[in-house]
Amino acid sequence: MAVEAFGRMKDYECKPNIAVYNLILNVLVKSDTILLALAVYNMILKSNCGMGADTFNVLIDGLFKSEMIEDALNLYDEMTQRRILPTKITYTVVISGMCKAKRTHDAHRMFELMKTRGCRPDSATYNALLDGFCKCGQIDEAFKLFKSFRADGYNVGIRGFGCLIDGLIKAKRISGAEKLFQQVLDAGLVPDIILYTIMMRGLTELGRMEDATNMLRDMIGKGVMPDTRCYNVLIKGFCDLGLLDEARSLELEISQHNQFPNSCTYTILICGLCRNGLLGEAQEIFNGMEKLNCSPSVVTFNALIDGLCKAAKVDEARLMLHKMEIGKNPSLFLRLSQGTDRVLDSASLHKKVETLVESGLIHKAYKLLIQLADSGVVPNIKTYNTLINGMCKDGQVDRALKVFEELKHKGHFPDSVTYATLIEGLQRVDREGDAYKLFKHMNENGCKPSASVYKTLMTWSCRRRKTSVAFGLWLEYLRSLAGREGEALKSTEKYFEKGDFEMAVRSLLEMDMKLVDFDSGPYNIWLVGLCQTNRVDVAIRTFSVLEEFNVVVSAPGCVKLIEALCSEGNLGKAVDVFLYTIERGYKLMPRVCNGLLQRLLGSKERAAVAFELLDKMKSVGYDLNSCVHHNTRFLIRHRYSERISENVLSAAR
Repeated sequence: MAVEAFGRMKDYECKPNIAVYNLILNVLVKSDTILLALAVYNMILKSNCGMGADTFNVLIDGLFKSEMIEDALNLYDEMTQRRILPTKITYTVVISGMCKAKRTHDAHRMFELMKTRGCRPDSATYNALLDGFCKCGQIDEAFKLFKSFRADGYNVGIRGFGCLIDGLIKAKRISGAEKLFQQVLDAGLVPDIILYTIMMRGLTELGRMEDATNMLRDMIGKGVMPDTRCYNVLIKGFCDLGLLDEARSLELEISQHNQFPNSCTYTILICGLCRNGLLGEAQEIFNGMEKLNCSPSVVTFNALIDGLCKAAKVDEARLMLHKMEIGKNPSLFLRLSQGTDRVLDSASLHKKVETLVESGLIHKAYKLLIQLADSGVVPNIKTYNTLINGMCKDGQVDRALKVFEELKHKGHFPDSVTYATLIEGLQRVDREGDAYKLFKHMNENGCKPSASVYKTLMTWSCRRRKTSVAFGLWLEYLRSLAGREGEALKSTEKYFEKGDFEMAVRSLLEMDMKLVDFDSGPYNIWLVGLCQTNRVDVAIRTFSVLEEFNVVVSAPGCVKLIEALCSEGNLGKAVDVFLYTIERGYKLMPRVCNGLLQRLLGSKERAAVAFELLDKMKSVGYDLNSCVHHNTRFLIRHRYSERISENVLSAAR
C-alpha cells in the first residue's frame, strides 16, 4: 500500500519530501528490494531534497544486508563527501557490516575513529564489534576488547556474554563456554532464549545430546519457553548422530509450545534422512511442505538434490533444479526470460527496475521484485555445484560441463568449488589435458584458484607418479599469495632442483610454520606420492621431518608409508609408523593391520613385536575379534605354541 501510494503521488502533482522518501526507503529495505531502494535514491538525488544521515543509514544498512559490501562503503564515502556527519547509528551500521564481511580490523579502526570524532558508542556499537570478532574466530582478541570495553564503562549484559560464549563454541572451546555461562548464572543474570540456544548448539556439536536435552528441560522449568530455532538445534544434533526417531519426536513436540516447524526444521530432517539413505522419507517431507504452507528454501532444495545425486538419481536431481528455476510462477519465469529485455541475472534485473522507476512505474517495479521473491527460490552456485558433483561422481562429466556452461548463461559465476569439482571429475575419467585447460580457463576468467584446486591437481599428479609436478604446483600456488617470502621460496626451489627433497620440505616448513593459515595437506600429498613412486627412503625421511616440525601426518599417508615399508622389508620403521597412528588415535583398516602383523609373525625373531603390537591395539580399542583375519590367527597360534614349547624346554633344563 505504501509503495502504491508513493507511486501515485505524481498523479496528484504532489512532490515527496525527504521524510516521505526516508519512509519509503525503510519499507523497501525491509522487504528486501534493495534494487528498488537504490532507484528511489537516484530519484532523491534528482529532486535536490536535502538529505541527512537518516537516508544514508537506511541504504547503507540495506546494502550490507544484501552483501553489497563495496557499494555500502562507497555510499558511506559519498555521505562524508557531501559533508553529512555520520551519527551513532551510521557508525554502528558500518561497523556491523564490516564485521559481517570479515573485515574486523577495519571495523575496529572505524570504532576508534568514531570515538575520536566525539561520537560516544552505545551498547549496540560495542556488541556489534564484539560479535564481529567472535564470529570471525578471533576470540582472544574479542576478550581483550571486552576488557577494554569494561574499562570504558560498558555494562556487560546478556547480549555481550552471548557474543563471547558463541565465539568460544565456534572456536571449539566448550569448557570455556560452560565456565562463562556459569559466571552469567553466578552474577544473577537470567539467560534468555538466545543464550540457551547458543549453549545447546555447543553441546549438540560435541554429541552431548543428553546434556543439551537436560538444558532444554531446565530452561522450560525456569519459565523460558523454547522457540522453533531452539528445537531446530536439538533436532540437528540428533540427526547428525543418526538418531532420527528422537529428531522426529522433537519435531512433534514443537507445537506443544505454540510454535511450528519451519523450513529450517524440515531441511534439517531432509538432510538427516538423505544422509542415512532414507531418500523416500526425505521426499515425502519435501512434498508435504507445501501442504503445510511452508515453502522450501534454497538450502532445502540443495539438500534434496544432494541426496538424489548420492543415490545416483542424477536425472531426478536435474528436474529438481529445473523446478527451482521455474518456481511457483511459471508464467512470470517465461515472461522475464523471453523478449529483448530478458531478465537472466542481477545486472539485467537492476536495469529493468531502473527503467520502470524512471518511467514513473514504481509500484510495477515493486510488484515485480515481490513476485520474484514469492515465486520460489532461485538456485545458487551451491545448487549447481551439488548437481555438477553428482554428475561427475556418476561418470557423466560431459553433462556436468554442459551444466557448467548453462549456469554462466543464467548469470551465475562459477566459484573455486565448481572448478575443483570439474577438475576432479575430468581427472577421474583420465582427461588430464582437459582438466589443465579448465584450470587455465579459471585463471583467465578471474576466478583465483584456491588451495583445494591446487591440491586436487597435486593429488592426481602423484597418482600418475609425477611427484615433481605436484611439488611445482604448490610452489606456484605459494607464489600467487601475498606476504610469502620470495627469497625463502627461491631457496626451496633450488633444493628441489638439486633433487634434495628432504631439504626442500624442511625449507618450506621453516617458512610455512610461521603462518597462521598453515596447511598440512600438501605435505601429506607429497608423502603419499613418494610412496606411490617407490621412493621409500625419501618418504621415511620426509615423515621424520614432519614429525620434527609437529606436522600431523594423515591416516592415508601413514597407511601408504606402512605398506611401502613392508614391501621393502623395513618392518622396524613400519612398526614405528604404526605406533604413530596409535598415538594419533587413528584406527587403520583390518587389511593394513593384518598385512603388518603377518609379516612380523612370518619371522620368529619378530613375533614378539607382533604380540606387543596386538596388546597395544587392544588397549586403544581395536576389536581384535573382528579385526584379525583367519590367516593371521593361524600364525599367532603357531608362534604362541612355539613360545610355550621353548618355555617348557627352558624349564626342563
